[in-house]
Amino acid sequence: MEPFMLEESTITQYHRAMKDGAVTCRHLVEDYLSRIEAYDQKGPKLNAVITINPKALEEADALDRKFVAGGLSGPLHGVPVMLKDNCDTMDMPTTGGSTSLEGFTPEDDAFITRRLREAGALILAKTNLHEFAIWGETISSILGQTLNPYDLTRTPGGSSGGTGASLASNFGLVGIGTDTINSIRSPASANSLVGIRPTTGLVSRDGIIPYSFTQDTAGPICRTVEDAVRVLDVIAGYDPADAETAWSVGRVPPSYTTFLKKDGLTGKRIGVLESFFGAAAIHDETNTVVRNSIDAMKDTGGEIISLYEKIDSGYLVNEVSLHLHDLKDHLNTYLTALPKRALVHSVEEILASGKYHPGIKDNLQKAVALSTGTPEYNQRLAKRSKLQTQIMKLMADHRLDALVYPHQQQLVCRIGGSQLERNGVLGSVTGFPSFCVPAGFSAPSETAPIGVPIGMEILGRPFREITLIEIAYSFEQATQYRKQPVSVPPLGKPRG
Repeated sequence: MEPFMLEESTITQYHRAMKDGAVTCRHLVEDYLSRIEAYDQKGPKLNAVITINPKALEEADALDRKFVAGGLSGPLHGVPVMLKDNCDTMDMPTTGGSTSLEGFTPEDDAFITRRLREAGALILAKTNLHEFAIWGETISSILGQTLNPYDLTRTPGGSSGGTGASLASNFGLVGIGTDTINSIRSPASANSLVGIRPTTGLVSRDGIIPYSFTQDTAGPICRTVEDAVRVLDVIAGYDPADAETAWSVGRVPPSYTTFLKKDGLTGKRIGVLESFFGAAAIHDETNTVVRNSIDAMKDTGGEIISLYEKIDSGYLVNEVSLHLHDLKDHLNTYLTALPKRALVHSVEEILASGKYHPGIKDNLQKAVALSTGTPEYNQRLAKRSKLQTQIMKLMADHRLDALVYPHQQQLVCRIGGSQLERNGVLGSVTGFPSFCVPAGFSAPSETAPIGVPIGMEILGRPFREITLIEIAYSFEQATQYRKQPVSVPPLGKPRG
C-alpha cells in the first residue's frame, strides 16, 4: 500500500487510497482544514476562504459510513470542493463577496451545487471572488484582497481568485469558478492550474448570482486536466431551469474521461493567434514561456500554424462584450427573486446601501445607466455574431482543431493594480469552449521564489470540449509544468 500524499493529490489517487484503507474522507477534510487554518488567515495570510462548511466533519463521517456500507457513492465520493461564493448553497451563506448579502443563506442549492452533492462531493468552503464577479483582482467587501500564493505581492487573478489560490495551495481537492469575461481562466493562469470555461449552455447557471446571462458560465478549476474533466462530467448537461442548456442535449458524451489520451495531440492542427501576443518588453517573459509551450505541442505531435488575423482583445472587451449592458437587468433577476429577509433586491439598492467595495462603484453606476435591448446593445449582439462566424471560418479555412495564445499578455498584476491585456474575452464573447493550462513560470524573483505562473489558452468550436480535452491532457502529460507554491509547505507526514 502506497502512502497517501495530501499535497497535489488527485481524485483517482484519493479513491485508490480510500479503497486501500490509507485515508478516509474525514482524514482528508481534517488535513485540508489544517492547511486553511495554517495559511489562510495566518502565515502568508492568503485570505481566500469566506466560509468554511460548519458541518464538514459530520458530512465526511456520513460519507465514510456510506463507503464502508457500499463503496464509492458516486464519481466524486468524499471529494472536498472549494466553491466560489456566488454559487447558491442552501446550508451556507452565498454573498457574491458583498456585505450587502452578508449572512444571507439561499432557499436551495444551485444546479451545479446539487449535481456535485449527488455525485458524492462535499462542499468544504465558499471562496472569495471579486465582488459580484465584476472584475479580475479578487477583492471584496466581505473579505478583502486575496493574495497569490506564488507571489504575495500579486493578485491571484479573478474573479474566481479565491478558488484559484485555494486549489494552488491545496486547501481542497477540486474547485468551481464562474466566467463572464476571464474569470475561470485568469486564476488558472495565475496559479498554475487547469481551468475549463465550457461552451455557453453546457453547464447550468441556475442558482448562480448572474453578471451576464449572455456570457456567464461555470466550470472547474483544478490542479490537473483529469480532475477538471471528472468535475465537468458531473456538472454538464440539461437543466430545465436554464433554457440555454437545451443546446447541450445530444452533445454530452457518456463520459468526458474517454478523451483523456496521452497521444491526443497527434495529428491535431493548432492555430497560433499571433495578434494575442504583446510586442513590448513587458510581454517578453510571457511570450517566451508560451512560445516554448507551443514548441512542446509540436514535439508532442501537433501541427502548428501561425495565424495573422487581426483580432484585438481590448476592442472585444470595450466594444463587443455585453457584460456591463447585461449586469443591471440580469443581476436584478436574481436579487428581486430573493426572499424578503435578504437586505437588498436590486443593483440600485446595493448602491444605496453603501455595502460594497468602493472598487466596484464605477462599474455599478455605469451598469445602472445601461440596459439590454437598446440600439447599442443590439449593435454589440451583431458584432458578437460576426465574431463567432469569423472564428469558425478561420478554423475552417485552416482546418484547425483549436486556437492557442497566452491567457494574459503580461504577468498577473500586483496588488493595487488592475488586470491588463487578458485574452479570455475571445472565449466569453463567442461562448466557445476555452481551457487554460499551465505553460510555465516567469523568472524567479525576490517576491516570487519559483516565478509567477503563466497560462496558455486553448479555444475550440462550440460543444467540442472532447477535442480540447485530448489536446490539453496530451500537452499536460508531456510537459508537467505545474509546481506547488513554496509559501504553503506540507504540514504533516503522508497517511497510510
